[in-house]
Amino acid sequence: MAACDADDGVKDGVIDDPSRCHFDTGTLLCKGPETASCLTAPQVTALNAIYGGPKTAKGERIYPGFFPGAEGEPGGWAVWVSGLAPTLSGHSFFATQFFGSMVLEEPFWSIYTFDLDKDVPIADKKVGPILNAMDPNLAAFHRRGGKLILFHGWSDPAVSPQNTINYYESVRQRMGDEDTKQFVRLFMAPGMEHCGLGSGPCLFGQIGKGTPYDAEHDVNLAMERWVEKGVAPDVLIAMKPLPPVPPNKTPGVRTRPLCPYPKVARWKGQGSTDEAANFTCVDPPARPVTAAIAAPEQ
Repeated sequence: MAACDADDGVKDGVIDDPSRCHFDTGTLLCKGPETASCLTAPQVTALNAIYGGPKTAKGERIYPGFFPGAEGEPGGWAVWVSGLAPTLSGHSFFATQFFGSMVLEEPFWSIYTFDLDKDVPIADKKVGPILNAMDPNLAAFHRRGGKLILFHGWSDPAVSPQNTINYYESVRQRMGDEDTKQFVRLFMAPGMEHCGLGSGPCLFGQIGKGTPYDAEHDVNLAMERWVEKGVAPDVLIAMKPLPPVPPNKTPGVRTRPLCPYPKVARWKGQGSTDEAANFTCVDPPARPVTAAIAAPEQ
């Protein structure tokens, strides 16, 4: 995945845009006896299903899958996807409580009985009108002077980041690109997990005051400035504390700009890659980055 890591000009262990990074999961297939360093055929099938997203029996995708690059991150797949044991993941917990308690009203409902083709339409009919927030027609909101800032971590293991992108694109298609720019911004955070945490700079005031406390470092102040002064946020500066570095053992801070989607941050080629000032927001490359994961040693 080295090519994907460096697609923003910096090799830092964070994939800037994992939607542009593709690999063949078959390279992880065990060539001999099963070991902890390879996957069995059923495991590869399950992995492809997670990346691909749920589909109906007719092959229609009803929700986007997850992206590669953060499977081993603390608080990532081990918490949300795989869990410590079967049915102990975050996804399993929320699915069981949602369908068992809210949709089907069966307190002892088991996720093993889930039928996507049958149960999803029931959920859409019963609670969809209350919970679904997919309407791209924000004309009334726009007329009232409303402003909307969306953000999502590219490494979110709980909610697919592609779903937020899909919604933003649906708004742009319905409202028009120029009108959308007047009241909506989407910021994608490389390496950020669910709401925060992760290997990339992921603190920008969304879970507390930004540092420093201003509209470039704090998404709440950015919203306030946009509504009250009409200044749209063209960048958010995200930060991540770094471990102490010998010999002075002083902890540092890495900062990176989060650019309004679809623009991406790129290193200017000089200056510290830990400082946001040395990056600029540009249009994304035309061609996707491709990479293959080497087969693990047996």
